[in-house]
Amino acid sequence: MAFSMQVNLGSAADTTAQVASQLLNQAAEEPKPINVWEMTLLGGWIMIPIAIMSVIAVYIFVERMMAISRAGRVDRNFMNNIRDHITHGKIDAARSLCMSANTPLARMIEKGISRIGRPLDDISAAIENVAKLEVSKLESKMALLATISGAAPMLGFLGTVVGMIKSLYNMAESARLSSGTITVEALSGGIYEAMVTTVGGLIVGIMAYVCYNLLVAQVERVIYKMEAGAIEFMDVLNEPS
Repeated sequence: MAFSMQVNLGSAADTTAQVASQLLNQAAEEPKPINVWEMTLLGGWIMIPIAIMSVIAVYIFVERMMAISRAGRVDRNFMNNIRDHITHGKIDAARSLCMSANTPLARMIEKGISRIGRPLDDISAAIENVAKLEVSKLESKMALLATISGAAPMLGFLGTVVGMIKSLYNMAESARLSSGTITVEALSGGIYEAMVTTVGGLIVGIMAYVCYNLLVAQVERVIYKMEAGAIEFMDVLNEPS
């Protein structure tokens, strides 16, 4: 009886050891997870310009968004105060108010105020010229952001072509050196580069494209405020004295 128990205990211990050994072997055979940095390095040198473009795109978006937000901040009572000053003949006070506001709308109105006394068409033309300059300032650097949205995916596709060429070359060399045998290692390097650069280029391109359209929408809002203010200013000048 005691012998039977010893045999059973020995068998159980052997079974436990076998299960533990199998689990260890499975854990050793499982592929090692790859992080973003390691994946980026697999993309090769083409990932460098793509990374630079991503940094530039983020900088342009943040800088332009802050500038456009400042430009769109207009005091609700600004045009009412301008109307009161002009109606009461306080031209200098109206110009001082515009200078203290320091917004695209204020600079437009200031230019119009400086032309008071001339024909209304001349005043309107002066305001329109200032508006064009202000819009050009708001759209500064946005052309570069649009360029990045198109160039980054193209760089990614270039990396894809380079990676596939590298894979084909490695295949040919592997077949030549091993009498026609092609190994997976010979293909993996180029395929890694091809896929990683494509993903990186598309991510940066999509990000830049979305950021560009968000900035365009913000600029259009500022333009709308500028047009509304200019129309209101011209209505003030057209009012009978």
